[in-house]
Amino acid sequence: MFMNKMKIFFKLFLIILIPLSFLWSWVYRLRRFLYNNEILKKASFMVPIISVGNITFGGTGKTPFVIWLCEYLHQLDKKVMILMRGYKGEFEHGSALLKGNRKLGHNPDLYGDEALMLVRRLKDTSIIVGKKRSQNLEYYFSKESPDVVVLDDGHQHINLDRSLNIVLFDALMPVEKYKVAPWGYLREGLYALQDADLVIINRSDLVSSTELNELKKMIKPHLRADIPVGEMGYKVDGLFDINFKPTISLHDMKDKKVVCVAGIASPASFFIMVEQLGCQIVDKIVYPDHFAYAMEDVDYIVERAFKLDALVITTEKDIIKLKRLDKTEHFHYLGVAVYFLRGENHILDAIKRVCKN
Repeated sequence: MFMNKMKIFFKLFLIILIPLSFLWSWVYRLRRFLYNNEILKKASFMVPIISVGNITFGGTGKTPFVIWLCEYLHQLDKKVMILMRGYKGEFEHGSALLKGNRKLGHNPDLYGDEALMLVRRLKDTSIIVGKKRSQNLEYYFSKESPDVVVLDDGHQHINLDRSLNIVLFDALMPVEKYKVAPWGYLREGLYALQDADLVIINRSDLVSSTELNELKKMIKPHLRADIPVGEMGYKVDGLFDINFKPTISLHDMKDKKVVCVAGIASPASFFIMVEQLGCQIVDKIVYPDHFAYAMEDVDYIVERAFKLDALVITTEKDIIKLKRLDKTEHFHYLGVAVYFLRGENHILDAIKRVCKN
C-alpha cells in the first residue's frame, strides 16, 4: 500500500514539474533569441574570447579542459586571461585578480576551489574571479592586456560576445536525464546547441559505443551543419601528496586498499580511474560538489582509513580545500590530464583560427 501511494505521489510530482520545465525552457529560449538577434546588446572586446561551457547541471570536466586549453594557448605564445565565477567563494559577488603559477597561499573560501586549481597549474595567466564577467573584463582588460580571453562556464553568459563556443558533455550521464530543469538536468534546452562551434564529449572512454552513439544521435540534430564533435577522456598522470609532490608510483598501487574521498559533481569517473590502477576500494566517502571540509570531516576520514588499513585518495579539487586543515598528510590525490580519443585536430585548428583573427 505504501509503495503504491509513493508511485502515485511521484507521478503527480512529475506532472507538476513538466509545465515548470516548459516555462523554464522558454524563458531561456527567449533570452537567447533576444541576444542573438541584437535586440539585447552583447558586450564586445577587440580580443578573441573562447567560451568553455555546458548545457547541463553538474560536472562535465570544464576545469581540466580549461587547463589543457590555456596550456595550448601558451604554446601559441598567447597571454591568457580567464574569466570565471569563483563559485562559493566570497569574491563570486565582487571581483578579484589572481596570477597563475604562484605559490598556493590563497584561501578557497575567498576565490573558490576551481580558481585555485587554475592558479597553481597555469603560468603567465590572469584569473579574474566574479560572476559579472563582462564587467570584470572591462575593468581588468587594460591592466592585463590579454591576447586571448577564456570564458569559463560561459555558454549561458550570452551578454558577452565570443569568438568560439565550446560545449562539453559528460558521456556518463544517461540520455533520459536530458530534460530541462526542474524535470531533468538541462540548464536550458538542446536548442542552445545552435550557438556551439565545437562539441566535446568527455569521459567517452568510460561508456560503450552504443551509449556514446545514443548521446551523439541526441545532440547532432541540434547542431549547425559540419560542427565537429570530439571525444575526450582523462589519463592519470601521478599520485601526489598534500604539497603537490609525487608520492607512490602508480605501478605500486596494484592491490592496495584505498578509501576514496570526493566532493565533486561527478565522482563516478574518479572511482573508475582509481579502480583502473588496480586498487581495492574499501570505502567511498562522497560529499556535495564544492564541499567545504571541516576538521571533523578530516578526523572521520583518517579514522576510517586507519580502521580499514587503507590509503586515502582524493581529487585535486578536494586537496585544494583540505590543504588548510590538520592531519591532511594522510591524504593523496590523483593527478589527471586531458587526452583526446577523436577530433583533436579539429579542436586545435579552430583554436588557432580564432587566435589569428
